[in-house]
Amino acid sequence: MSESTTPSTTVLLRRGEVHSPADPFATAMVVERGQVAWVGSEGAADAFADGVDEVIDLDGALVTPAFTDAHVHTTSTGLALTGLDLSGAPTREAALALVRDFAAARPDDRVLLGHGWDAARWPDGLPLTRAELDEATGRRPLYLSRIDVHSAVVSTALLDLVPHDAGRGDGPLTADAHHAVRAAALGAVAPTQRTEAQRAALAHAASLGIGTVHECAGPEISSEDDLTGLLRLAAEERGPRVIGYWAEQDVDKARELGAVGAAGDLFVDGSLGSHTACLNQPYADAGHTGTAFLDAAAVAAHVVACTEAGLQAGFHAIGDAAVTAVVDGARAASDKLGLARIRAARHRVEHAEMLTPETVAAFAELGLTASVQPAFDALWGGEDGMYAQRLGTGRARSLNPFAALLRAGVPLAFGSDSPVTPLDPWGTVRAAAFHRTAEHRVSVRAAFTAHTRGGWRAVGRDDAGVLVPGAPADYAVWRTGELLVQAPDDRVARWSTDPRSGTPGLPDLTPGRDLPVCLRTVVGGRTVFVRPGE
Repeated sequence: MSESTTPSTTVLLRRGEVHSPADPFATAMVVERGQVAWVGSEGAADAFADGVDEVIDLDGALVTPAFTDAHVHTTSTGLALTGLDLSGAPTREAALALVRDFAAARPDDRVLLGHGWDAARWPDGLPLTRAELDEATGRRPLYLSRIDVHSAVVSTALLDLVPHDAGRGDGPLTADAHHAVRAAALGAVAPTQRTEAQRAALAHAASLGIGTVHECAGPEISSEDDLTGLLRLAAEERGPRVIGYWAEQDVDKARELGAVGAAGDLFVDGSLGSHTACLNQPYADAGHTGTAFLDAAAVAAHVVACTEAGLQAGFHAIGDAAVTAVVDGARAASDKLGLARIRAARHRVEHAEMLTPETVAAFAELGLTASVQPAFDALWGGEDGMYAQRLGTGRARSLNPFAALLRAGVPLAFGSDSPVTPLDPWGTVRAAAFHRTAEHRVSVRAAFTAHTRGGWRAVGRDDAGVLVPGAPADYAVWRTGELLVQAPDDRVARWSTDPRSGTPGLPDLTPGRDLPVCLRTVVGGRTVFVRPGE
């Protein structure tokens, strides 16, 4: 496969499998002026062969719409790719050894950055202490975010960079203290290092068949310069599309920064792992109900302001009390502006892990998009997982009810929340199809749609994320095994694999099977990734 494809090139792809509802038997596709021009059979493709600039022989490969990751922190993802990764540390001692080695290898960094520690998975269950980090780094500034990015441990030298007291205790920092140290750490990153991190994250996304990312930025997460720099980089360089969100209640600021919504991680609460998600009943392993940052009245005011400004509103809400606050606020906004206007705005809720039948029904009524991360269940679900530790097995089994959301007609958009969980689109589809709680599983086809077309619908585009004539030519080419469409559980009626059914095939994602390998990613007709040797 060549690398010459540009938006002005007319390209014929043939001798493969094209996943398109326009033709379930399609083996060929024509792309022209950045759009899909035609999909059809190999025999019909001969009519186009002499009138195109380039012919790509797929040699049996699968062509699908490119994935959209609906929740990404791009700079943090890049810094995690190029920085210290503690996600594989099996013990606290192993994590400290990695910190020492990293500090020794990066003598010129103004601040040392790491991510991914999880004390809940270590034998002693204890986080790293400030004294240990001071010794391991030679008293240099160090910021280590927990795997959920809602708390961090830091060195004394980093605390000294915070303009006000962020707390001098020895435990992990959460809430406002965490936001303060994160801002200090990211503020110490040189602009060139930040740009290189963004470039690394986008290149990695492209290599995984991701054509679009939704950047969830905000004043408590990154910075204005970070968002505008990322949007500028994406516009100027070849790579995935970046759609920006700015998590602040200042609607004018979001518009000024080029964001499509004052949304994303506008925190209503925190996270379960850090005991800051806001619950109706106390944590099973802590005597409190978490932290509330916004109440229903604040949610309502923000939804009204965004709706009137023609922007999306969106909220980070994980605990059941936080999700209820969002629903109550959105319903109050609909009482003021009318339900039709609220539904048309397609406001979003990020994560939405602890849902009840009542809040699921409210999402459907209010037209709220559930921007969710199936990999959370793969990582933290199950009877022995973090969810069960924090909530008890009964409440833990209710989390991430994807099937109930689909049955109710709630729009789903899948993402990773990278670097919380890695960019891994096919792994995300597998996690939804093989949810640890069987009644929450969805078909591979439904999960794939949520990770492709669902991301486009979440930003108000119904004409993209699918390979039909007139759609944007955002696609990926895959080396894969057997194609079929299946339900993951015998209790669910299986999709027919009979070719006469008109159902385009998808890879078999049964756990234990290899995931598809991306050979090429194209965004708007422009090739942004080609696997070496292809």
